Amino acid sequence: MPEPKPAAKKAPKNKDADKPAPKEEPPQEAPTEPPKEEAPPEEQTPTTEEPTGIFLKRPESVSVENGNDVVIVAQVNGKELPGKPTITWFKGKWLELGIKSGARFSFKETHDPANNVYNVELQIKKVVLGDRGDYRLEVKAKDMCDSCSFNIDVEAPSQDASGQSLESFKRSGEGKSEDAGELDFSGLLKKREVVEQEKKKKKDDDDLGIPPEIWELLKGAKKSEYERIAFQYGITDLRGMLKRLKKAKVEVKKSEAFTKKLDPAYQVDRGNKIKLMVEISDPDLPLKWFKNGQEIKPSSKYVFENVGKKRILTINKCTMADDAAYEVAVADEKCFTELFVKEPPVLIVTPLEDQQVFVGDRVEMVVEVSEDGAQVMWSKDGVEMTREDSYKARYRFKKDGRRHLLIFSEVTLEDSGRYQVMTNGGQSEADLIVEEKQLEVLQDIADLTVRASDQAVFKCEVSDEKVTGKWYRNGVEVRPSKRITISHVGRFHKLVIDDVRPEDEGDYTFVPDGYALSLSAKLNFLEIKVEYVPKQEPPKIHLDCSGKTSENSILVVAGNKLRLDVAITGEPPPVATWLKGDEVFSATEGRTRIEQRVDCSSFVIESAERADEGRYTIKVTNPAGEDVASIFLRVVGEQREPKGLSLVGGVPNAMRGPLTLPLPPKDVPDPPEAVRVTSVGEDWAILVWEPPKYDGGQPVTGYLMERKKKGSHRWMKLNFEVFPETTYESTRMIEGVLYEMRVFAVNAIGVSQPSVNTKPFMPIAPTSEPQHLTVEDVTDTTTTLKWRPPNRIGAGGIDGYLVEYCLEDSEDWVPANTEPVERCGFTVKNLPTGARIMFRVVGVNIAGRSEPAILAQPVTIQEIVEQPKIRLPRHLRQTYIRRVGEPINLLIPFQGKPRPQVVWTKGGVPVDPSRVNLRTSDTDTVFFVRQAARSDSGEYELCVQIENMKDTATICISVVEKAGPPINVTVKEVWGTNALVEWQPPKDDGNSEVTGYLIQKADKKTMEWFTVYERSRHTHCTVADLIVGNEYYFRVFSENVCGLSESPGVSKTTARILKSDISLKPFEYKQHDFRTPPKFLTPLTDRVVVAGYSAALNCAVRGEPKFPVAIWEHGHLHLT
Repeated sequence: MPEPKPAAKKAPKNKDADKPAPKEEPPQEAPTEPPKEEAPPEEQTPTTEEPTGIFLKRPESVSVENGNDVVIVAQVNGKELPGKPTITWFKGKWLELGIKSGARFSFKETHDPANNVYNVELQIKKVVLGDRGDYRLEVKAKDMCDSCSFNIDVEAPSQDASGQSLESFKRSGEGKSEDAGELDFSGLLKKREVVEQEKKKKKDDDDLGIPPEIWELLKGAKKSEYERIAFQYGITDLRGMLKRLKKAKVEVKKSEAFTKKLDPAYQVDRGNKIKLMVEISDPDLPLKWFKNGQEIKPSSKYVFENVGKKRILTINKCTMADDAAYEVAVADEKCFTELFVKEPPVLIVTPLEDQQVFVGDRVEMVVEVSEDGAQVMWSKDGVEMTREDSYKARYRFKKDGRRHLLIFSEVTLEDSGRYQVMTNGGQSEADLIVEEKQLEVLQDIADLTVRASDQAVFKCEVSDEKVTGKWYRNGVEVRPSKRITISHVGRFHKLVIDDVRPEDEGDYTFVPDGYALSLSAKLNFLEIKVEYVPKQEPPKIHLDCSGKTSENSILVVAGNKLRLDVAITGEPPPVATWLKGDEVFSATEGRTRIEQRVDCSSFVIESAERADEGRYTIKVTNPAGEDVASIFLRVVGEQREPKGLSLVGGVPNAMRGPLTLPLPPKDVPDPPEAVRVTSVGEDWAILVWEPPKYDGGQPVTGYLMERKKKGSHRWMKLNFEVFPETTYESTRMIEGVLYEMRVFAVNAIGVSQPSVNTKPFMPIAPTSEPQHLTVEDVTDTTTTLKWRPPNRIGAGGIDGYLVEYCLEDSEDWVPANTEPVERCGFTVKNLPTGARIMFRVVGVNIAGRSEPAILAQPVTIQEIVEQPKIRLPRHLRQTYIRRVGEPINLLIPFQGKPRPQVVWTKGGVPVDPSRVNLRTSDTDTVFFVRQAARSDSGEYELCVQIENMKDTATICISVVEKAGPPINVTVKEVWGTNALVEWQPPKDDGNSEVTGYLIQKADKKTMEWFTVYERSRHTHCTVADLIVGNEYYFRVFSENVCGLSESPGVSKTTARILKSDISLKPFEYKQHDFRTPPKFLTPLTDRVVVAGYSAALNCAVRGEPKFPVAIWEHGHLHLT
C-alpha cells in the first residue's frame, strides 16, 4: 500500500512519487489516518487523543530535505459548520501565505458533498532553508473559528561516503518498477565546491536576498518603519530580517558633553507649551539655545530651567512662528531637533443647508467654522471652486468672522448641484436645486360684452410682480393710444379701452414675457337699436302747502338771508319760472337771485329789505302740463324767535295750513377751507384746515372729520363729538397705505357740506438710528467709519445714510456726503490733521431723517503707524510646484500702517508685468500668472516697506512638466533567455526629479508592447523569460511628478534569443552497488483507539533492488 505521508517527511526517490499516492488510497481512509510515528517524542502524545473540533484530520508536522517538494493535507468536517468555510494558511503568527501564491506555493481545496468533508492542501515546491518554521491553518465560517499549528523542518540532503548525494540518482521514469527509467546524472555534474558555497550561503543570514543598500537603509531607520520598508521592497521574511538587524551592531559615538540629547523632533498643538530637555555631563559647562540659527534670550515666552545636570527650555503658548529648527550648543558640541506646531483642526459648527430656489434668485450658502480666519475649500460636484473661475460662474466668496459665504447674485440652472465645503477638521455638503420659476395665474381675463361708447377693462393677476407682458388683439400687438391704456401695477396687468367701437371687437390675449403661457378673452360689441318713445309726466311742485291761497306767507326779518328751495319733478324735466307779482323774475346773480338745478329751483335773498315784500309765484311747465305755487313774503323790522319750526324740503311745516310762524333766519356754515396734511408718522398724520368763510349766521361750534383709503368709497368717521380746534391728529393708521381725509363744519343750525378731500398721503416714519457705529481706520486726513443697518426700517425702506462731523467743542455739524450712501461704511476725507472730531450717522428714507447714531468718544485724526509684517501662508514656506499651463495664483496677506509699499522682484529685478499680474490692496497682495511656463520658475522676493521699516519673504516657485525620453537605449548583453538593457537619463527632466522608468518589450514580429518593469529607479534592467527564437525591441519611458514622458526612448539594437546546442559529456564513474537488505525505517508503534473509530498502522521499509514484500499478521494470522 502506498503511503503519502512518509514521502512528505523525507525526500522521495521520484519527483512525483507523492502524487499518485492519494489517488490509490481509499477515500474513507483519509480521516482515519493516525498521527505520524516518526515525530519526536513530544508529538507521540496525540495517539491517545480523539478528533475534536471541526478538523477531521489536522495538518501534521513534517521534515523534508532541502530542494524537495512537500504537501500538507487536512480535512474539515462540514457538518459542524454553518456555511462554506474560509481557509487561510499562515507562517508564524501574521504572515499570510496567500500573498506568496505562485511558482512555489500552491493551494488546493475540494469538497466531498456525499460526506460533507472539505479537503484542503498546501504544496510547497523546492523548499529552502527559509521555509522552516511554525505554520498555522485557520478555518472561519460566519461566527465559528478554529485553527491548528504544525511545523516544517528543512534538512540538508543526505550524502554517502564519497560526498555525493543519493538524491542525484533519481530515475526519470514514471513507472512503478525500480528498474524503469534512466538515471539522472545532472546532480552529479555539479562541483562539490559550488554545493558547499550554496549550503553556506543558505545557512547564512544573507539568504534573504536583500541588497546591501536596503540593509543600510534599515540600519538607519526607526523600528516603527521596519514594516513599511519591508512592504515597499518586497521583503516577506520579516522574522529573518529582524534577526539579521539584531545581530548587526551599530557603533554610536558617545558624546562627551551630552549624556542625553534632544529627540529628533517634537510636536505640539498651537497654544500649548512644550519643554525641550537635554542632560549634560558637566553642570558648569556654558549652554546656549538657538532657533533657526539665532540665539534665544530668556523672556516670558522662553523660560530656561537648570535642574541638576538637566537643562530645560520651556516655550509657552506656541504659535506658528515657533515652528522652526532648534539647537543647543555646549562647548564645541551641538545637538539638533525640529519643533512642529500643529494647527488645531477647524471644525464645522453650523453646516450647509439644502436650498431650493428659482432662476434669478439670490442665494447665500453659509457655513460657520470654529476658528476666525480659517481656510476653507469650496467645491461643486467634486470640482474645486476658485476665485479665478468666479468671474465666469458669477459667484463670489465672502468671509465674515467665523462665517464663510458662497454668494450667487442671480442663480441659473447650471448652478444646480452638490456643494461641499472642506476644512482640515471636517466637511459639510448640501444640495442646491434651481428650478424654473413657475408663473401662477391668480386672476384670469374674463369675456366682456359692452355697448357703444362704454369702457372695456381687461384685467389679470399673476404671481410675480416683476413679470412684464404684451397684449394682442386677433394676434396683432395692441399699442397704447388716446383710447387704449395699458398699465402694470404690481401683480396686476390692465388693458382699458375707452369709447368702445365696433372695430374693437375680437379676441384679446395677454402673453407674459419669458413664459409659455397666454391668457385670452373675447370682447363682444353689443349694438342696441331701440325706438325711443319719450316718457311724459306732468310737472309737479313738491311743497308742504297747496300754494293756491293767499294765507301762505313767509315772515323774514329785515337784514337776514332767505333761501327757499322748491323741489320739482316731471318728464321731460320741467322749466321753472319765478314771478314777483305779475312780473317774471329771472336774475341769477345779485342780492336777489334764482339758482336752478335739475330737480330743484331755489329763490335766494341776501339781507332782506322792505322792498322784497310781496307775492312770489313759481310756475313749472313741460309738454305734459304745468303746476303753479304762490308764497307771500313779509319783511319785518325786528327779529322774532321762531319756536317749534322745522323744515321739510326747505319749506316749514307751517305752510301746510295758514302760515303764522316765520322760517329760521339762519343757515348751515360753508365747508372748511385749505384742508391739508402737514406731517405724517408711522401710524399717524396731522390734519390742518381753515374755518369756513361763512358760518351760516351762527358761530361754528366744531368740526367733524372723516377718513378713507384711496380708491375706496367708504368713509370712516374719526370723531363723534364736535372737535373745536382746526388741527387734528389722526392715529391708528396703516403704514404704507394711501389715505384721504375731509372735514365738516358744524353750527347750531347743522352740518356743512364736506370740504375738498386732502391730497392722498401715506403714513410713514423714518427708520430707527443706525447700530454699532465704530471707527475702522484713521489716517492723517481721513477716517473710515462702519455701522450696521437700523433695527427698524419700516415700509418706507431706507434710501441711504448721511455722515456728519463736527469739532469736539463745536455744535456745527458738517455733512460729509451730499448724496446718501447705500453701504454701511464711509470714508470721511479732507479732515484736519491732529483735530479731535465727533461723527454721527443718520438713516434717510421718504419720511425723512432718522435719529442719529453718535460716536461715544471723539476721534483724533492721526495716522497709527504699524510695523509691516508679511503673513506668509504655510504652503508657500516650501517650494510651490505647478505644472506648465496651469495658473499660478498666490494670495499673501500682510499688515502695516500707513499702507505699505509692496515690491515683487526676481533675482533682484522687478517682475515682468507682461507675464505676472500683480494686485495689491491694503491688507494683501496677489501674484497671478494665467498660464505658467518653465521660465516662471525661480525665487521671488516680496518686500513690504513703510519708510525705513520693511519685511521680506522669499517664495520658491517650480513650474514642472513631463520629462523627456531616456537616451541611448541599448541592448548591452544577451544570454540564455535574458537581456540586459541600459540607457541614460533624459536630457530634459521637466524641471523635476526623475522618479523612475517604465520598461516595455515588443516582439519584432507583432510589435505589441508589454510592460516589463514599472518605476525602476536604475538606468539598467535585466529582462528575463524571453522566448527562444524571437527577436525583441525595448523602449523606456521616464517618469516624474507629472507622469510618464510623452515619447519613449527606443532601443536601436535588438535582443535575439538563439537556440543553443546542448551536448552531454559522459562522466566516468565507478558503478555503485545500491543493493541493500530490507530494513524498517519506521517500526510499528502501539496505538490506543476508541471503539467505533477507524485506525491505521504505518511503517516505513527500505530495500534494493526490489521493494521488500510486506506481510501483515494479527497474532500469528496472516492478513490479506
